[in-house]
Amino acid sequence: MTGHAAQEFEPLSIAVLTVSDTRTEATDTSGQYLVEALKAEGHNLADKRIVADDVYRLRATVSWWIADDSIQVVLVTGGTGFTDRDSTPEALEPLFDKTVDGFGELFRQVSHLEIGSSTVQSRALAGLANHTLICCMPGSTGACRTAWESILREQLDARHRPCNFVPHIRRSQAACVSRG
Repeated sequence: MTGHAAQEFEPLSIAVLTVSDTRTEATDTSGQYLVEALKAEGHNLADKRIVADDVYRLRATVSWWIADDSIQVVLVTGGTGFTDRDSTPEALEPLFDKTVDGFGELFRQVSHLEIGSSTVQSRALAGLANHTLICCMPGSTGACRTAWESILREQLDARHRPCNFVPHIRRSQAACVSRG
């Protein structure tokens, strides 16, 4: 596992999706937090959208992104709870080639320290699809901060040891073409 860390930071191309029937760009504090956090670390924002909590709209948006060789990571906020409208897991899990079980497990463990047993109502999840990492977290800004600061910041940094997700995701369109 020690061979998975790089010597230098590698900026990633990251898309942010807010799942909401009510938020607008002006009121989307969770999506905006993720955009600011990824940029502050030196990553690039590939795209940002707000999509209604609808299985087929979510699946279509994320499918488009995972088919785009220039997008390496998709961060999804919202739609992971238990209301009738929460459909992020149902929409996106079928797209996964591999599930990253540890993301949801670790998110709930860290979240428990902040919100106690209410964390059992989080269906945070992650997976790899077409060499794109997709991480789905609850819609609150606090949950996004928890996920970013406790998990994502390190796992999206090629220098993090003993391992991180960077070797498992597409580098760029140029890198994919040169490998082919």
